[in-house]
Amino acid sequence: MPDFLLARRRGHTALIAALLAVGVSACGGSSGGGGTVNGAGGGDNASSTSDTSASSAARGGTLVVGAEQEPDCADWIAVCAGNIWGSYMMQTTTLPTAFDTREVDGSWTLVPSEVLAGEPEVVVRGGKQTITYEIDPRAVWSDGEPISSADFAYTATQIRDGEGIFDKTGYDQIEKVETPDEKTAVVTMRSTYGPWRALFGGSYSLLPAHLLRGKDRNALMKDGYSFSGGPWKIEKWQKGNSVTLVPNDRYWGAKPKLDKVVFQFIPDTAAAFQALKSGQVQSLYPSPQVDAISQIKNGIPNTRVEVDAATGNLEALWMNNARFPFDSKAVREAVAYAVDREAIVERLYGPLGVEDPAQSFVTPLVGAFAGSDFSRFSADPAKVDEIMEADGWARDGSGIWAKDGRAAEFSIVSLAGNKRRELTEQILQQQLGEAGFKMTIANTTPAELFGKVAPSGDYQLGLWTLIDQYPEPSLSATFSSRSIPTEANGNSGINFMRARIPGVDELLGTVDRSTDQAQRRAASLEADALIAADVPSLPIATVPNVLMTSDSIGGPVSINPSEGPWWNLEEWTRG
Repeated sequence: MPDFLLARRRGHTALIAALLAVGVSACGGSSGGGGTVNGAGGGDNASSTSDTSASSAARGGTLVVGAEQEPDCADWIAVCAGNIWGSYMMQTTTLPTAFDTREVDGSWTLVPSEVLAGEPEVVVRGGKQTITYEIDPRAVWSDGEPISSADFAYTATQIRDGEGIFDKTGYDQIEKVETPDEKTAVVTMRSTYGPWRALFGGSYSLLPAHLLRGKDRNALMKDGYSFSGGPWKIEKWQKGNSVTLVPNDRYWGAKPKLDKVVFQFIPDTAAAFQALKSGQVQSLYPSPQVDAISQIKNGIPNTRVEVDAATGNLEALWMNNARFPFDSKAVREAVAYAVDREAIVERLYGPLGVEDPAQSFVTPLVGAFAGSDFSRFSADPAKVDEIMEADGWARDGSGIWAKDGRAAEFSIVSLAGNKRRELTEQILQQQLGEAGFKMTIANTTPAELFGKVAPSGDYQLGLWTLIDQYPEPSLSATFSSRSIPTEANGNSGINFMRARIPGVDELLGTVDRSTDQAQRRAASLEADALIAADVPSLPIATVPNVLMTSDSIGGPVSINPSEGPWWNLEEWTRG
């Protein structure tokens, strides 16, 4: 759905009565409750998992899913794999993880996956932390080779020591991985690491050492791969057309009930909805674009619609703190008061019941660790004038702020062709123009934006979505100064804003290292306050997830806020 993957941190927002007005009934709560519509304009309350009569559906058959984006590559630990759609389609379905995100007692949490024989043993001694993973004896790769401790060691070192790695958070704290036997891996951390369950899971998966060690991993994986440690394997990735999955016959867990799943690339929203109506595709996971919301409001016969607002998807304005004019805190603060975020959120997501802007860079997925310090920023023209004038700016003849011969002009970059983003940019252009800022639009492709422009800092203002892929709090990947991509760290990290906020590194380090949940929460809230005070960027909204399925689809269909809509695809059937 959203376009950019971030492995970090993060329940609160509930869908409200406005959903009922569009025929979507809601279940609220911190667990990320969802709503379901049966047919056009239906309306029975539903839980976040919708049982769609799998017992009456026949086994076998082919499911065709309309995919709105094609990933850039399938080397999941590399910078090129920043597009979340690749993870949803291929990574989650084919590669094993140590922990999975599941709903337990109303909250999303990390639980041992089928790869493990049980909960790992964790010991802290001498300031260091060791984690002992016992691997299920049945766990094997699709070629019959055991999933082994060597896979843990290979994956850890590839991420920790590799270049062009998307994010090394946590892995950079690994001192060593020992392999006392084939089914036992012992990971030693340099110090205690609170979110250790996110290792070998979340945005990253285990990789087969026996197939990749000593070879060019990126070359072997980037265009797709034949191996699998999950219920599915990639049969074919036809670039520009589709990705096809077939069952992994050697999977030791529940086998897929479908014979084949085809993800058909349909980037045009109107075409995707028409394909759903005609039966060409049986499922969509559309970004909540304006035209998509309009079609959902009108109702689609024989189609269920589930909406989840308590997600890990954060849309924000990302200011490059190292580039004019956002190298000035005063300008960043003035822009925050110039933007009417309430109006933007109402315009974009109001029909889905999402009306309040995000007030933290911590998403609802781990809302207990989020403050609300950005609530101080609402549209206030007088405040803009006060801040800019105090910093020595004055409006020129065209009404644009200027200082020392330079005007407050800047460009914004986002994804070309994304109608929601383009509408947001148009609204921003008007709001900022009225406040004395001149903004131009310079959108580009996902590969260019997330592979080159953002990591290199070659932009002034950006608009994109960051996605939490596991329910563990950690803003380190985004706001620690150590996460600024540089040659020294192998161009790893996603602090694309080049933010350097005094005191934040230490607090986020506590969130990462401490095993005391109360201490972690207190440090996270304090860091949240410091981030809001420095205004390195501006959160806009938590982007809701929308899953649409034909009535012909059976099984426990639901949205997993971390792993996406096809996290349990092996349980789906088609009648």
